[in-house]
Amino acid sequence: MTKDQLQMQIAELKMDYISLQGDMEKLESNGYPAQLENAERRLAKMEEDLATLNKQLADL
Repeated sequence: MTKDQLQMQIAELKMDYISLQGDMEKLESNGYPAQLENAERRLAKMEEDLATLNKQLADL
């Protein structure tokens, strides 16, 4: 994967991360604990993916 591709994937993942955070705030304020737990797991997975992509970028 090229540097540009990695940077694009990182940027897209960051946008999704920010969007999910906003969704989580809505879920929390409206009292949907099951969906909130699912969103928290997705957020954790995104953080892992970001770490992996950033490591790949650094290794280039």
